[in-house]
Amino acid sequence: MTVIISPVAGRGRARAVAASALDVLRDAGLTPRVLGALTRPDAERQATEAIRDGAAAVVAVGGDGVAHAGLQAVAGTATPLALIPAGTGNDLAFALGVPIDPTAAARAAAADLRAGRARTVDAGRTAGRWWATVLACGFDSAVTDRANRLRWPKGRRRYDVAVLAELARLRPYEVTLTLDGVARTLPATMVAVGNTAWYGGGLMVCPAADPADGLFDVTVVGATSRLELIRTKPRLADGTHVAHPAVTVHRAARVDLSCAGVTAYADGEPVAQLPVRSECVSGALRVAGANPASCRFDQVT
Repeated sequence: MTVIISPVAGRGRARAVAASALDVLRDAGLTPRVLGALTRPDAERQATEAIRDGAAAVVAVGGDGVAHAGLQAVAGTATPLALIPAGTGNDLAFALGVPIDPTAAARAAAADLRAGRARTVDAGRTAGRWWATVLACGFDSAVTDRANRLRWPKGRRRYDVAVLAELARLRPYEVTLTLDGVARTLPATMVAVGNTAWYGGGLMVCPAADPADGLFDVTVVGATSRLELIRTKPRLADGTHVAHPAVTVHRAARVDLSCAGVTAYADGEPVAQLPVRSECVSGALRVAGANPASCRFDQVT
């Protein structure tokens, strides 16, 4: 099996937990091979080559970024993905019921891989890239764009500065949203297309999203004031924001988004400039080490 270890996830935590996770896999009689990739494109390329050469699984050690890289290699194939959460954001692992403790996650993955078990879930496909959690555009993507351009301050403070800067210029975007062929143009502060519920390190933006129903949940935050956005943001922690009168929720298997000058991010990674089409590909991903008791799905193969 192929193992991707993020060199930066969790501010180095992935490297710290990798050794014990690898020991768990070896003790289970598995043979992990760690990729030497230092960048996401290299990891995607090397993992895809490993699958082509017969690797039995891809194990992603890190957060949602390294899971996203592994996903590019395995989605649409019969090869399972195993997640060892060790990042600052572990939204996919959390959504799929993977144990949050890395050693426990490695044991759960090893048990499934040894038994040939995997849970089948959906994945999104946008502009030629796979994703598994949430695709977002609007205010949140503008904040991420700005934070990525900042050279100071470091760490999470960059995002705090970016949030303040984007709040100062807050305005609704004119978005054309097409759900399964039905189009509408509306003012929106942000749009989140959810295969799973969580993004941004534990924010339940699409609280009813089920990764095994063949549909996206689409959360639209309409035009709102700075004060209302600030007041409503904490409600993302438990999903109660969907009761706000400015928020609407829709369901669709195909979502088209069009708006000038806006970037779509999925799994926290930049995917493409709008316009984009996102399709929910039913059963595109097999996951080892997921816990169906913690999820809304129970498709086991």
